[in-house]
Amino acid sequence: MGLTIALIIIAIYSTALILIFFYSLAQLNLLINYLGYKKRNEEAPKFNLLDPKEIPFVTIQLPIYNEEYVMERLLDNIAKIEYPKSKLEIQVLDDSTDDSVIETAKRIEELQKTGLDIQHIRRENRKGFKAGALKEGLAIAKGEFIAIFDADFLPESDWLKKTVPYFKDEEIGVVQTRWGHINRDYSTLTRIQAFALDAHFTLEQVGRNSKGHFINFNGTAGIWRKQCILDAGNWEGDTLTEDLDLSYRAQLKNWKFKYLEDVETPAELPVVISAARSQQFRWNKGGAENFRKTVWSVITAKNIPFKTKFHGVMHLLNSSMFLCVFIVALLSIPMLYIKNMYGHLGWIFEVTSFFIISTIILFVCYWFTYKSIQGSSFDNFVDYIKLFFTFFSVALGFSLHNTVAVLEGHLGKRSEFVRTPKFNINNLTDTWKGNKYLAKKLSPNMILEFALMVYFLFGMYSAIPLNDYGLFPFHLMLFLGFGFVFFKSLTSKA
Repeated sequence: MGLTIALIIIAIYSTALILIFFYSLAQLNLLINYLGYKKRNEEAPKFNLLDPKEIPFVTIQLPIYNEEYVMERLLDNIAKIEYPKSKLEIQVLDDSTDDSVIETAKRIEELQKTGLDIQHIRRENRKGFKAGALKEGLAIAKGEFIAIFDADFLPESDWLKKTVPYFKDEEIGVVQTRWGHINRDYSTLTRIQAFALDAHFTLEQVGRNSKGHFINFNGTAGIWRKQCILDAGNWEGDTLTEDLDLSYRAQLKNWKFKYLEDVETPAELPVVISAARSQQFRWNKGGAENFRKTVWSVITAKNIPFKTKFHGVMHLLNSSMFLCVFIVALLSIPMLYIKNMYGHLGWIFEVTSFFIISTIILFVCYWFTYKSIQGSSFDNFVDYIKLFFTFFSVALGFSLHNTVAVLEGHLGKRSEFVRTPKFNINNLTDTWKGNKYLAKKLSPNMILEFALMVYFLFGMYSAIPLNDYGLFPFHLMLFLGFGFVFFKSLTSKA
């Protein structure tokens, strides 16, 4: 390997590591914000829902598309919401193209007979996908506040009583709640998804919101002020994460967001890796699309401080960290040989220990979010260590898949909104076998993921002749991560 090529590899590798390091520092700052906020006791103005004059009209929107397995559960759950019937309407925004439409219509008719104001709204086409459905429903919505739930969410009956009062403050445009997970312990896959989401819904959402930095409505389990949606320019379907897009446009217009960590809204996690793949792809590509669309508006905004701009840019770059991680992983084996061939470049490898520091920072940050939900006993800490390294390995295994999504987003390649299949999995005895919405084709990335598994096996072997075991744990996690993603993808056929 020539010295010029070696220096190019070192430069790319080091740049990716430094970006990951900046990301971990941003996470550390959010942890400090989070811990500081937990000690505060804030009083906010609230509507008195015991006074009929203060009860606002609310519209609940349920955007659905081919949700046969969960529709009955969803409608029965929403029908239990405690709120004056004269001040509540429910819109079932049904874009379905299968037989579930018939069963949904029947159940809605039954609920209408109970006096519930519930409408079955159908469109001629899926233009704009979820954003298009929400926009069409909004045009005829009677409520001044719009609550949104995806098909797999099961809000408690007093959900509106816990969220609506905060809109007494006229500057608040959104109230977002924390997601819970009804099937957290179903499998390794569901446990690591819950682990990652818990970090977002504690550390990130509270850490940003507590200091007035931009946060995002999470697409569901939240409630909007209708005026805020319209003022921000309404729903747009030009990215795969319409929720992040509208959130940033609203906050750039000075609307405030209120995040309620203490209000948990249970939901179902994808139990099959193909479903997790489609969800991860949509979220990560949408994040990159929103970076393209919004970052310049954030940087040039006159009405927000520098620190909020920094966190806003890092937030929009969240999914791009997978690209940096994938670059570091891919180049780590050539770096091992460069270190062996060019001894005089040894100092560079001291500098690149950034990755270890970044990992330690994330380990500490995630522990605080884990213990806030699971508890801080010694047994919990031992479980946390196992879960953190399992999560870290599988996240590395997803890095190729998510890198493709991020690159498509940054390059402006358009793709349709692929929904995440729902399964109605509530406990360990439920099965996903036979679900008709599961992808029938295997991901073409699987061949590359198998190749990468072998590549990192070679990386582990390389430590022996080179007598350099510094990267061995990293290559072991990469080998296990890509192996997990490959074999789970191979066996996730219905």
